[in-house]
Amino acid sequence: MSTPPRRFPPLLAALIGVVVIALAVFFWWGPRAPAPEPVPSEGAAPAPAPGAGRTIAHAQGSTVVAEHPKQVVVFDLAALDTLDVLGVDVQGVAGEYFPGQLAKYADAKKYPRYGTLFEPDYEALHAARPDLVITGGRSSARYTKLAAIVPTIDQTTDDAHFLDTVVGNTQRLAAVFGKEEQARALVESLHQSITTLKGTTASRGKGLIVLTSGGRMSAYGPGSRFGVLHDTFGIPPAAPSLKASLHGEAVGSEFILETNPDWLFVIDRDAAIGEGGGAQRLLDNELVHQTTAWKQGQVVYLEPANTYLIGGGIQSLRRLMEQISDVYAKPRQPPAP
Repeated sequence: MSTPPRRFPPLLAALIGVVVIALAVFFWWGPRAPAPEPVPSEGAAPAPAPGAGRTIAHAQGSTVVAEHPKQVVVFDLAALDTLDVLGVDVQGVAGEYFPGQLAKYADAKKYPRYGTLFEPDYEALHAARPDLVITGGRSSARYTKLAAIVPTIDQTTDDAHFLDTVVGNTQRLAAVFGKEEQARALVESLHQSITTLKGTTASRGKGLIVLTSGGRMSAYGPGSRFGVLHDTFGIPPAAPSLKASLHGEAVGSEFILETNPDWLFVIDRDAAIGEGGGAQRLLDNELVHQTTAWKQGQVVYLEPANTYLIGGGIQSLRRLMEQISDVYAKPRQPPAP
């Protein structure tokens, strides 16, 4: 007679079943490693850690910028000019030509290059991963691509509201780098000096602004790239109907004679970019000689690099204002015949 199979009590049988299933799952799947944290795509700019940054509004939107950024690369000479006077050091720049008050940045060992103002070195930036990149003016067209790599703010100025944007750009940089007190003093001093200058320029005759380049001339009026002389410094325009465009209106010596300004303000682009300069030769002709500006010795050659390349920085604006103040205080003598 066969012995009936041994049966386990129901509770014990259930417990054994649970253990068997658990062992099977363990040996089949193995212990799980913690899931890796997501890695940002190669083209995405890393955002500062939560609570470690602030949102900064700028000319092309807004950007979350780390508190007290240390590694900063600048692609705009006007922004570099403002940072310099605020006492903010930078770790990288663009281009090779740093005139006037920016001469110290020509030291490539101390200030590594990250491309040019028009074409950044994206690979170098991606490798360096600075805390902040600053664009503006000539580099503003590259903002979107740069912003995909590293937090970027744009400091482009508005020609139609030049003084307001220069002040706003200064205050923005001051807020980013904790230089609010320095910015406040700079802005207050600038406003006071401009008020004083306008009290002089309003009654001293009309002015015309021309830029020379490669033997050609273009004229600028209010609201234009160099319209700060009219809009902010209060110099009445000799040609108020000039269109406000980036490159001005092409003109010749005949236009200067017809306009007959009391003051002729000249920007020599060739001298500004380090390619000699021919403005004085170009304007030294019989037609220009007949103008009031020439006869009264009021042809003013504006500091070329400061006006053409660096314009838009608060230090640059101050220097331009001081040059205008000086020539109005001491009018030039007529050139020798």
